[in-house]
Amino acid sequence: MASFLLEVGTEELPASFIVDALRQWQERIPKNLDEHQLTTSKVTVYGTPRRLAVLIEGLPIQQSDRTVELKGPALGSAFVNGDPQGEPTKALLGFAKSKGIDLQNIVVKETDKGAFVFANQQIIGRETADILQELAVSWITSLEGKRLMRWGNGDLKFPRPIRWLVALFDSEILSISLENVQSDRISQGHRVLHPRPVIIDTAKDYVATLREAFVIVDGKERTTHIVTQINSIVELFGGAADIPDDLLEEVTYLVEFPTAVIGEFEREFLDLPQPVIKTEMVSHQRYFPVHSFKNPEQLLPRFITISNGDPDKSRLIAAGNGRVIRARLSDGKFFYDSDRAVHLETFLPLLEKVTFQAQLGSVSDKVTRIRAIAQLVVAAIANLEVTEADLTLIDRTAQLAKADLVTQMVKEFPELQGQMGYYYAISSDEPLAVATGIREHYQPKGAGDALPTSLTGKIVAISDRIDTLVGIFGLGIIPTGSSDPFALRRAATGVVQIAWDNEFALDLPKLLQAAIAIYADQNLLAKPAENVLENLYKWFKQRCDTILAEQGIEYDLVDAVTGNDDLDYTLQGLSSLIRIKERAHFLQKSREGATLGAIYEPIVRASRLAAQGDLDSTTVDVQTVVTTAKLTEPAEQALYQAIAALPHQPSDEQLMEGIKAIAPVLAKFFDDVLVMADDPEVRKNRLNMLGLIRNYSRQLANFSSILK
Repeated sequence: MASFLLEVGTEELPASFIVDALRQWQERIPKNLDEHQLTTSKVTVYGTPRRLAVLIEGLPIQQSDRTVELKGPALGSAFVNGDPQGEPTKALLGFAKSKGIDLQNIVVKETDKGAFVFANQQIIGRETADILQELAVSWITSLEGKRLMRWGNGDLKFPRPIRWLVALFDSEILSISLENVQSDRISQGHRVLHPRPVIIDTAKDYVATLREAFVIVDGKERTTHIVTQINSIVELFGGAADIPDDLLEEVTYLVEFPTAVIGEFEREFLDLPQPVIKTEMVSHQRYFPVHSFKNPEQLLPRFITISNGDPDKSRLIAAGNGRVIRARLSDGKFFYDSDRAVHLETFLPLLEKVTFQAQLGSVSDKVTRIRAIAQLVVAAIANLEVTEADLTLIDRTAQLAKADLVTQMVKEFPELQGQMGYYYAISSDEPLAVATGIREHYQPKGAGDALPTSLTGKIVAISDRIDTLVGIFGLGIIPTGSSDPFALRRAATGVVQIAWDNEFALDLPKLLQAAIAIYADQNLLAKPAENVLENLYKWFKQRCDTILAEQGIEYDLVDAVTGNDDLDYTLQGLSSLIRIKERAHFLQKSREGATLGAIYEPIVRASRLAAQGDLDSTTVDVQTVVTTAKLTEPAEQALYQAIAALPHQPSDEQLMEGIKAIAPVLAKFFDDVLVMADDPEVRKNRLNMLGLIRNYSRQLANFSSILK
């Protein structure tokens, strides 16, 4: 068995591209090999800032010979008069010639589309090396990424110029050429520690040979080295490093031979808010913060940086990085002190100069709307109890929520919005509930992010997102595909998550209608209000569907509670948002306990027949829609009594028990009674009873959407 090595040497690649390119290769290369009947024992991809590589082991020397069945023309087109014993037509002769097949080997077979001619073709396996020469070029040129570039006079687009190529089939060089770069067995070592060419004798020697040249090509190995070195260093100082996953990944692909270096800065900078210090370190300098081991909340005046240079120069590297972070923290201290010199409320007039959206006005206008919508949110949550003091705190939070956007600190570091508002509110002697709400109203920022914990944060977070959704939808800007510049999916998902996490009986249609009225009064709607509402209802339904699916609810049960192509039922669910989640999980549990299967058929049959009547979808009082004098059959009398015995305002458990109890009575009703009776009053009675059962069961789910 043979091994194949492909290495693409480049100028320093962006870390994000390396990660994505390796993912693409890991998915694409094994599939390509399978398509060409090349089995392997292992496919490993490697990446550093200066190279992408793949090592394929356990390859055959050539493809196996194989027989392929080829389908030719239809029988009527292959022979004159469609007679297999007759003369072959030009169509058959052309097919045989193009495939190199003797007419004596043609057979006729019946298919679901009629009779066709078939033939077996013997294909001689090609040399593996020849196939790899073709595939290797496509693996490089098909890589996708952002900001690809051309260089020199060529047409190839790649994130950085390609400087060398290595292509080895065991020890043999495979000839590959890209943009005047010809493949060889010569790679390059570490820029500083081994700044000279490296000769790779065989494909299997790749990892070991590069390691001798101070290049660790395996990203996982570099990550392990980085974490081990960091932890070893911080232990000496009684510290514990903060190692964010995304930073660790980025740093891994910024170095070829990692060396952890510890640096320090003046303790006085620890008076800055931690988010400022850590943002400076992590986001801007790619440093790992160090906390006290005994007190994890306390930062130490130290940092860890990962060097790609000479380990013997670590002291010099630490000193240089220390000067950089001191300068950055000095700027941060200046911004922080300047911003705190005035009350947070002082910044509000400046929001008038910041545009939220060209047609929707300034951020100051948005704040005014958020304050109004916050009152609507409170009113739309049926099970929320608030005091006048709570309402005052919520309004104050909404008023100050965006004030830090125009502070010097947030202008310099936009990612600190909300967090700096918290510190500036505390500095301005605002209540803690207001400060916390300002910080939390941006949560959740994405999948897996924390949700608001304070009442002020929850209400203002919902209000902010509702304002954005109504405003952008009101302009007719609805995301399609993956494009979502205003993060409307995330906004709606956040509303649902906050409501579900806090078991808010949020009447979303009521809230959206009231919010749209605010926009209509200010002439901010570019589309008819009813169209905007319908689109928003569907948008929130989709978000509920997605979250429920992520929680493990089967898709038909999701449709059963959110309304599949049934807007009225969707509105019924959205009118108490928490009930969607509760009902979906209850149904999933009922399915796992086999309860759904037992009641499925009679309930679904009742729902379908009820559509033949004219009973609305909400009535559940049997006495108001059924004339008992017309109930003459024992089975329909029994059904009436069973419906009358159903509990009013039932829990999910009571609903399911009621449906289970009525299912056998309903089944006997179908066996003994003709629903579509000739007498119109009798028929109406029976259809109304089925309609009542449908309506009763719809309080739990639209059973017609559930698959048996």
